[in-house]
Amino acid sequence: MEEKQKTAGELRREALLYQPKNGYDRLSAQDEADMKSYCEDYKKFLDAGKTERECVTEAVRLAEAKGFKPFTRGMAVNPGDKLYRINRGKALMLAVVGTRPLSEGVNIGAAHIDSPRLDLKPNPLYEDAELAFFKTHYYGGIRKYQWVTIPLELRGVVALKDGSTVAVSIGGAPGGPPCTSGRPLTICCPTWAWSSPRSPWARPSPAKA
Repeated sequence: MEEKQKTAGELRREALLYQPKNGYDRLSAQDEADMKSYCEDYKKFLDAGKTERECVTEAVRLAEAKGFKPFTRGMAVNPGDKLYRINRGKALMLAVVGTRPLSEGVNIGAAHIDSPRLDLKPNPLYEDAELAFFKTHYYGGIRKYQWVTIPLELRGVVALKDGSTVAVSIGGAPGGPPCTSGRPLTICCPTWAWSSPRSPWARPSPAKA
């Protein structure tokens, strides 16, 4: 089939007007390889940090691998030092000490740690139909109807009476116990299903109250 020849106007239009081009078509082979490597590392970070606390823990691990050290009040600070400080386990500040005074300015980069999820309420546990359920609150703009039949993970921290904390992660490890959604805004975990009527979470009926 004979190729159609472009008119003088079409050739002039291509030469003078802006031609949209996909970003992928602008990349060199090395740029594309670097981009994919960055994305794979970012995906690993998201897998390791599914909550604010886990993001901070993973970020600290990566920072320490690059030479960052924890900052403590009163310690000597020298130009070139790489320091970090954790705020309540859910926020992280990283700093590279410069050589010029603060009066000449400072470069600040900020990022927000966030994760769409179902949060447990302060007193979440209750029993119904001889099953243990959690009262939850959806956070991060999720849609309730999207989380009814997909596998979920239970992640967080339990604070004990002595002030210590215990990290909890259920449902994420291969071969581990599953956490599945039972109904909207309620997580039913078969691992914690109770069949005994004397369960400590059971609500007494009016006849027995």
